[in-house]
Amino acid sequence: MLVVHLLVAMSIQAQPSFIKDSLENYIRNGMKDWDLPGLAIVIVKDGKVVLMKGYGVRDIDKKEPVDENTLFMIASNTKLFTATALALLEYRNKLSLNDRVTKYIPDYRLFDSTSTTLVTIRDMLSHRIGTKTFQGDFTFWNTTLKRNEIMRRMRYLKPSGQFRQDYGYCNSCFLTAGEIIPRVTRQPWEVFVYDSIIIPLEMNNTHMLSAGIDVRPNAAAPYTTSFTGKLTRVPYDQWDNLGPAASIVSSVNDLSHWLFFQLDSGRYKSKEILPFAVLQRTRDLNIVTNSRKSAFLPVNIRGYGLGVFSSDYNGRQIFYHTGGAGGMVSNVCFVPEEKLGIAILTNNDNQNFFEALRYQILDAYLGVPYVNRSQQQLNNFRKGEDSQLKQIADWKKRIKGNNPSLSLSEYTGQYTNQLYGAISIAQHEKKLQVQFLTHRNLVGTLEYMDNDEWLLNFNNVEFGVFAVRFEIENGKVKSVPIKVNDFIEFDPYVFIKQE
Repeated sequence: MLVVHLLVAMSIQAQPSFIKDSLENYIRNGMKDWDLPGLAIVIVKDGKVVLMKGYGVRDIDKKEPVDENTLFMIASNTKLFTATALALLEYRNKLSLNDRVTKYIPDYRLFDSTSTTLVTIRDMLSHRIGTKTFQGDFTFWNTTLKRNEIMRRMRYLKPSGQFRQDYGYCNSCFLTAGEIIPRVTRQPWEVFVYDSIIIPLEMNNTHMLSAGIDVRPNAAAPYTTSFTGKLTRVPYDQWDNLGPAASIVSSVNDLSHWLFFQLDSGRYKSKEILPFAVLQRTRDLNIVTNSRKSAFLPVNIRGYGLGVFSSDYNGRQIFYHTGGAGGMVSNVCFVPEEKLGIAILTNNDNQNFFEALRYQILDAYLGVPYVNRSQQQLNNFRKGEDSQLKQIADWKKRIKGNNPSLSLSEYTGQYTNQLYGAISIAQHEKKLQVQFLTHRNLVGTLEYMDNDEWLLNFNNVEFGVFAVRFEIENGKVKSVPIKVNDFIEFDPYVFIKQE
């Protein structure tokens, strides 16, 4: 036992001074600065856990503490699990990542026939079909659409970029790739990944689907400060219809197993779980996402493999991914040549401390001169938040009981968008109420301001607060553009009024 204690002590002493002496205060100060209720972190180095700990609370009302086993939605950190499973199937000669999607899903269609014919599993796993980042997500996120229906509606995603040339982050692409797994294995995506990866890695507190997170013990509650400036509880996302892109729920304790596996060439506890060739396949770059030197970070080039980003960082190659769910953001990062891994899980989605902390830890281990990454970003963040809140306050001041140019009944009725489907607008006292028929319990309220503009508030603040102007032609309402939070999708949807 004395030898073990001496080895642990030597390992701790070998850590950078920032990690030994300053990290605790850095985290606590950062959580206060960024209004972050809870955070869980694990750092592994040279085959050992350096730090695995929870900070703050998972629920601000119950004051329940976060610990290393607290559950968070890891959102898009799900993607590398999906890509690894498909790379494993290729290794087993069950498929090729260069197989065309239509080989397995014959009725699958993209916007144009050429892309439909050419698109492969690899294209799906590297976000290179030419669509914009998050395109279609308002239609798919937290909606009642089944997986097959999401894939069917991808034919309406008109690309703004070039197929295989332009990067655009695509959640529905990962769903499509994941749905090839049951075509090959006769097992659902969630079963195959669980059996092939989760169980062998002893990730016993990890759940493939988000359903039921609200009743699981030791689960963090989701919060945001977007559009209100104060911590607001939001509903748990229901991601299971986009499962292969985003639905896994886990803890930093379990993710430490994933990191050890990544850093030990596919082994866990000295036992090979998957051949290293499978991991290598996910890490090979398939598209460059940025080739310009960062102004703030020691990074020159970034790219995407299969379910994971890669970049240089002060001369080392790092692999990483972030995850964003309503009320929760996370990141997972590993540096194989340094045997360094980091996972950070948080329960406020409107902050960038989860990323600043990752960079700060990388700086410490990779020899970058100290710059407070949290403070470096905080001022611009606060300016952006203040600007947003001022705009909303200015809009609300314009609600003075004015009347729109048409009677309220002229705005009511059914509206449709080819991708989304139908919404309905009805009169509710002196306001208009928008029912989003594809979403679960999503309602918007339109209050008239002036100058033919209305203020749109959603009953789930995650969707945002925006000014809206109906298109009116010859005294009749033709359409209405609906904007949602950029966290969901960047471009507005135009809904056409039905006669």
